[in-house]
Amino acid sequence: MKKLLCEIRSAVAGTLILVVVCCGAYPLIVFAIAQIAFPDRANGSLIVDNDGTVRGTKLLGQNFSGGKYFHPRPSAAGAGYDAANSSGSNLGPTSQKLRDAVKERVEVYRKENGLKADDAVPADAVTASGSGLDPHISLRNAEIQTARVARARGLTETEVRLRVKQNTKPRDLGVLGEPAVNVLTLNMALDATANATKP
Repeated sequence: MKKLLCEIRSAVAGTLILVVVCCGAYPLIVFAIAQIAFPDRANGSLIVDNDGTVRGTKLLGQNFSGGKYFHPRPSAAGAGYDAANSSGSNLGPTSQKLRDAVKERVEVYRKENGLKADDAVPADAVTASGSGLDPHISLRNAEIQTARVARARGLTETEVRLRVKQNTKPRDLGVLGEPAVNVLTLNMALDATANATKP
């Protein structure tokens, strides 16, 4: 009986020590290191206006419509860009539903951006990402939308291209992936430019 009580005491003591270390000390240490080393990323890479309003995060896409905004890639997450329902469409290349959706998106994209019927359309302009929350578009997609946005805002294409360049994420480590443009930060920069030029 004494041996059994000793074993129980050891098991309880071990469990309590592990609870304190794994559920208390370790998370606090990781939290502290993250807050000191990279607070922006640790807190969600939030994008905050000058007045302190949180507009979103650099990590999640948002829907934009209208001529004066760059449009993100389509989303299949919930009702669109729903972080609580992150997902792709799960439609494969043999899906008629996917082919019909892409065909319709291509027509709309060409019409919005003044393209000819046989002009190529970037794949990211008409297909959703795997998560449905991708905040970036390709440089080619941004280049095609530049003329429309410049016209709608009364800016020169050079001014808009400068904002595109400023909001372009380079290749990872200089060689991995392709450069990508963050749609939310770009549209916010354009809105700030418009506000700055108001009398």
